[in-house]
Amino acid sequence: MLAPRRLLPSISSLRALEALDRLGSASAVAEELSLTQSAVSRQIQTLERQMGLELVERSQKRLTLTAEAQDYVAEVRAALLQIANASLRLQVAPMGGTLNLAILPTFGMRWLMPRLPQFARLNPSVTLNMSTRLTTFNFSSEPFDAALHFGTGDWPGTDRMLLKHEAVIPVAAPSLIEGEVLDDPAALLKLPLLHIQTRPRAWADWFAAKGVQPARALPGTMYDQFSTITQAALHGLGVALMPDYLVEEELATGKLVALCGPAIEARGAYWLVWPQGRARSPSLVAFRDWLAEQAEPEDPLPR
Repeated sequence: MLAPRRLLPSISSLRALEALDRLGSASAVAEELSLTQSAVSRQIQTLERQMGLELVERSQKRLTLTAEAQDYVAEVRAALLQIANASLRLQVAPMGGTLNLAILPTFGMRWLMPRLPQFARLNPSVTLNMSTRLTTFNFSSEPFDAALHFGTGDWPGTDRMLLKHEAVIPVAAPSLIEGEVLDDPAALLKLPLLHIQTRPRAWADWFAAKGVQPARALPGTMYDQFSTITQAALHGLGVALMPDYLVEEELATGKLVALCGPAIEARGAYWLVWPQGRARSPSLVAFRDWLAEQAEPEDPLPR
C-alpha cells in the first residue's frame, strides 16, 4: 500500500524545489523548467501547504531553502533520479533490457573491452551503457546498475563477484636507471617515485612486503590514472608501481624495465559490484553469468 496522498507531492513541485536548491534563484528555475517565475512560486507554495511548513526563506532578492528543506531535497533528488532512470530503462530497451555500468578507465579498456564482443554476440538484445568512474560512488545517487570497481569488496548494501586479483611490480625507463641492475628494494628509495591517486598506500604496502621500512613519508608526484602514470614512467620521470598486466607490452619491447621482481599481489582486487536491490535484473543476471566465465584467476588477457 502506498503512503497517504498528503505524503506524495506532485513531481512538478518536487522538481521546482530541487532546482531552487541547486540553482539558487526562481528565475534560473523558471528557465530550466520552461515555466514562469510565478508558476515556480505557486509550485513551491503548493508544496509548503501540503507539507504544512515553510520550506523557503524569502527575501527581496533571493529565495533560500530552510535547513529542513535542504535535508528533504537531498533525499528527494535521489528519488527523482531513480524515477528518471527507471523510465529511461523502460523506454530504450523494453525487450532485452539495459545495463548501466560504471567502469575503471584502464581496467575497463584493457580487461573488459577485448571480451565484450563475445557478450554482444551471446546477448544481442541487452544494451550495455558504460561510464568511467575513478572514485567510490553511491548507487542510490548515480544512475548505475553495476560497476567494475577496485577495492577490498566491503561496499555496504551491495553484492559482488571477484574478477581479478592485482599483482604489482616497479617499472622504470632504462634512461632513469642508466643500465644499473636494481634488485635491492631499498635502492628504490633513492629514485623519484610515482604515485597513483586510487592506490595511496601502494608503495608503502610494497616496501612493507619487501621488508623495507622507510624512515620518512614517501615523496613523489601524484597521477590520477594509470595511463598518465605509464607515460610519466616511459619519459623517465620516476619509478611507477604498476599492475603487471598493464605493462606487459612495454616490458616486452624494452621501453620499461622491471625492478626488484617478481610481481607481488597487492591489497585489493577488481570486482563486479551491484546494489542488492538490482540483483535479479535480467540484464544484470545475463552480464554477471557471462562475466563469471571470464573471471578465472589464471585467465590470460586476450592478445
